[in-house]
Amino acid sequence: MRHHILLPTDFSENAWSAAIYAIKLYAKVPCTFYFSHAWTFVNTGSRTYISPTYIDTLQNTSKEQLKALRERAQFISPNSEHEFETIFSEDFLTESIKTAIKDHAIDTVVMGTKGATGAKEFLLGSNSVTVIKKVKLCPILLVPNHYEFETPEHIAFATDFNRSYGDEILAITKLAKLQKSNLEIIHINGRDDLSEGQNDNLKTLSNFLKNHPHNFNWISGKGTKKQLISTFIEENSIHLICMVNYEHSFLEDLLNEPIIKKLGYQSQIPFMVIPHIE
Repeated sequence: MRHHILLPTDFSENAWSAAIYAIKLYAKVPCTFYFSHAWTFVNTGSRTYISPTYIDTLQNTSKEQLKALRERAQFISPNSEHEFETIFSEDFLTESIKTAIKDHAIDTVVMGTKGATGAKEFLLGSNSVTVIKKVKLCPILLVPNHYEFETPEHIAFATDFNRSYGDEILAITKLAKLQKSNLEIIHINGRDDLSEGQNDNLKTLSNFLKNHPHNFNWISGKGTKKQLISTFIEENSIHLICMVNYEHSFLEDLLNEPIIKKLGYQSQIPFMVIPHIE
């Protein structure tokens, strides 16, 4: 099966770092990677008249940069079944991503997220938050700035067991099978605190994962949920964390925190957000 991976880029080292991560993550399987750039004009000088020729020149420069990225990626790719394409868009970032997902049957969006690498809490940058909130067509994998690739031997899935599990869990298990990863299910609070409905969802998830290596982890202690998750990540050698983007969920609360909108903090490991589709 060929995977279709979208790599939004602003031509920064941060975006290139995310592209490298994606190429290594899917190193052993056939893939088509799409470098996409959402071009917008910003008048950084004192020009009062902007000619069409000037606009064309700027656009052509970006198209050449996309071409250079494609060639650079082809050079470093370890797999002859990796293909690289480019997408130039004049839409805003979120709209360009939505269009690319629909037009190219994208499986996963992989993009970089900037922030403070020493952050002790589990926070994201504002651009990442915007994409997560507005693009709910496929999983989005956010890669911290300058993150060095490690095979994700342990993938965490944070859940509250408040909702039943459908196709969302497939995205997690597909990645786990691809990487031969162990799944670590994280729940804040103890098992004895679960309601009848939560217990039913726990049983459903347990049955779904019965043929896949996994553990259930019940986390309690002092600190916020973000702090507890970050501590678990650090103490258990977690290489990637997943959450489902349900309405009125812990993830939505996290994304709406004012501090995230003001600061550029981020997860210390790659973070996959999976949309909930009704």
